[in-house]
Amino acid sequence: MFQKILIANRGEIACRVAATAARLGVRTVAVYSDADAQAAHVQACDEAVHIGGAAVQDSYLQWQRILDAAINTGAQAVHPGYGFLSENADFAKACAAAGLVFIGPGVDAIQAMGLKAASKQLMEKAGVPLVPGYHGADQSPALLASEARRIGFPVLIKASAGGGGKGMRIVQQAADFDEALASCQREAKNSFGDDAVLIEKYVQRPRHIEIQVFGDTHGSVIHLHERDCSVQRRHQKVLEESPAPGLTDDMRERMGAAAVAAAKAVNYVGAGTVEFIVEQSERGMDFFFMEMNTRLQVEHPVTEAVTGLDLVEWQLRIGCGEPLPLTQAQVKVQGHAIEARICAESPDNDFLPAIGRLQVMRTPTASRFEVSPVRLDSGVSEGDEISPYYDSMIAKLIVHADTREQALARLDQALAQLHIVGVQNNVAFVRHVIRTDSFAQAHLDTALIEREKAALFHQQDLTAHQTVASVIAAQLRLEQTRQTAWADPWSVRNNWLMQGVSHRSFEFKLNGAFVTAMLISQVRGGMRLRIADTEAAFSWRDEAGQLQLHWHAHNWRCHVYAHTDDWHVFADAGQSSLSWVDPLAHTAQDAAAGGKLTAPMPGKLLAFNVSVGDKVVAGQALAVMEAMKMEHTVAAPTNGTVEELLYAPGDQVTEGAPLLRLSVE
Repeated sequence: MFQKILIANRGEIACRVAATAARLGVRTVAVYSDADAQAAHVQACDEAVHIGGAAVQDSYLQWQRILDAAINTGAQAVHPGYGFLSENADFAKACAAAGLVFIGPGVDAIQAMGLKAASKQLMEKAGVPLVPGYHGADQSPALLASEARRIGFPVLIKASAGGGGKGMRIVQQAADFDEALASCQREAKNSFGDDAVLIEKYVQRPRHIEIQVFGDTHGSVIHLHERDCSVQRRHQKVLEESPAPGLTDDMRERMGAAAVAAAKAVNYVGAGTVEFIVEQSERGMDFFFMEMNTRLQVEHPVTEAVTGLDLVEWQLRIGCGEPLPLTQAQVKVQGHAIEARICAESPDNDFLPAIGRLQVMRTPTASRFEVSPVRLDSGVSEGDEISPYYDSMIAKLIVHADTREQALARLDQALAQLHIVGVQNNVAFVRHVIRTDSFAQAHLDTALIEREKAALFHQQDLTAHQTVASVIAAQLRLEQTRQTAWADPWSVRNNWLMQGVSHRSFEFKLNGAFVTAMLISQVRGGMRLRIADTEAAFSWRDEAGQLQLHWHAHNWRCHVYAHTDDWHVFADAGQSSLSWVDPLAHTAQDAAAGGKLTAPMPGKLLAFNVSVGDKVVAGQALAVMEAMKMEHTVAAPTNGTVEELLYAPGDQVTEGAPLLRLSVE
C-alpha cells in the first residue's frame, strides 16, 4: 500500500478520498486555492500545499504545480478525484514521467474514451450497441446540419470531449440547429478547450443507466452492477439509485457484459463507469452505449451501499498493483440505495446557482464517507462560504434500506432533518421529486422533472397560517431566553398587563403578499392568535430546540431560524420562509429600475448577442453568462432598444449588476 498520496481535487471528493486513506494508514496531501485556504479538505489531510488563485484555471487545473507539490512532499501517487484533471491524459502522462502513480486508468484508455466520437467508433468494433448518429472528424457547420437532418429531429448535440452535462443541447427542429450548435461549441471550448461535437438521435423517453466497472493490472475486469441516474436537470443528475428499478435479470446481465466488453476494449485499469441510454417503447427496453467516464463518479456511494464495498480502497489497492479483491460471482447486491445531490441553486428560477454563507446547516444523524443506513458526504459545514468559483454541490445524502419503498421513506425523513439557511438550495425540491407518483412508482426517464413540473416548482409545503404561527412562537421563545435577569414590567415585551387583555400586532411578507397577525394575551385565559380573518387558541412549548405548536385545531412540530429579516421554518411536511416587516423602515429603491437588465447570478460574462441600437423583443437572448461551470442565457424581459452595453466579454459580474441598458417600448 502507498505510504503517502496527493489528492488533486477539493471539496467533498477530496474529503472522501482522505477518509479512506486515513482508515488504511495512508498519509494525504491536499492542494488548495486562495478561496479554499480554510476548506474542509485542507483540514482533512495531513499536509496541504497552496497552488494558486481562486479560479480553477489558476489553481486546480495547474497540473505542473500539483506535480511539484506531490514531489516536494514525497507523495508516491496522485488521486485525481472527479472533475478537474481526472480525465486529462496529459496529466496522467506527466504523473508517470515524474515517477508518480496516477490512481486511475492508463493514458491510452483515457484518450480512447475521452473523445466521445472516437470512443463510439471503438465501441462499435467491440460489439457494444450504439445510438444512431454522426461521430466524424469533419466539424463544418454545414455538414453537421446535414447529418442532423439525415439522422432526423429531434437530435442531441454533445461536446466530444465533454461530461457533466456541459456542451450539450437538444434540438427539436432544423430551424434551431445553427444557434444551438454555436452555443454548444462555445460552452465546450470554455469547459474543455475543444469545440468538437457529435450528433446523435435524441432517444424518446430515455433512461440513463450506468454500470460501475473495475479493472486491474492483471487483465481482469468486472462490474459492480448498475445505477439509475435518470432524474436530471440541465443534463445533470439530481437523484441516483441502485439497483435500477424495473430491469429484468436478462437485461442486467446483457448490460453488465456490454460494460465489461467496453472496458476490456481499452485494457481498462481502475474505477470507471460505462453509461448507457435506455429507450423505453412498446417493444420493451433497448440500451445503447453513451460514453465511458474514466474516473470515480459522484454517485459511487450508492454502489458502495448495496455492495458493502469501499470503492476508493479498491482504487488504491489496484493502483498499488494488487489484483481485484473479488471475482464477478462474489459481488452481491443487498437492498436498495438512493443518493440525492444537495446543491446551492434556485430550482424555481431555472436552477440558477447560488452563493453565500451557510448560516445554518443542521444535518440528520448520519455517517460520513462510509456505508450506513444514512450517509452524508460533504466538503462544507455550517459557517462555510459557497463561492462562485466551483460547482454548486453542498452535499450528497445517501440512504440504504431493504427495499426501495423503505429507502424512499428514509430519504424523505433525512431530507426533512436537513436544514440549510443562508444559501438557496434544492432540499425542498428534491423532497417534491421523490413524492411524485412518477418517482415513487419508478416511472423513470430523463423528462421526469419536466413532466411533473406542476408538482415540483413554486410549491408551498406549509400553509401561510402555519408559517406565521411558527415564526411568532419562535419570536416569543427568543424574547423569553433574553430575559435572563429580572426586569421591571415596563421593559419587557411579553404583553404583561395588570388586568384586561393585551394586543400585539405582527406584519410579515410571505410569497410577495403582506400578512397581518394579532397576538391576544389574557390574564387568565391564555393566548389567542388571529391571522388574517382566522382566530383561535394558541399555545407552544420548546422541547430541546424544537417547537411544539397548537393553533386552530392543528398540532405540528418545527424548527425556526432567523437570518437578517427572514425567518425559515422547517417541519415534517416541508419548509417555508417569510420576511418580518418593520413598519418604520423605508422601502429600498429597486436597483434594476429604469431599463437596466441585471445579472441573475454572479459569474463571468461570456458574450453579448446584441449591439447598441438593436431592437429586441421579450424573450430574446441578449447575453450569455457562465457560473459554477454552467452556461446561462439572459433574456430580454420586454420589448425595447439596446442603449448601452455596460461590460465586456470576459468580465466578472456580481449578482444584480446591470449588464446593459434598454429603452423600454
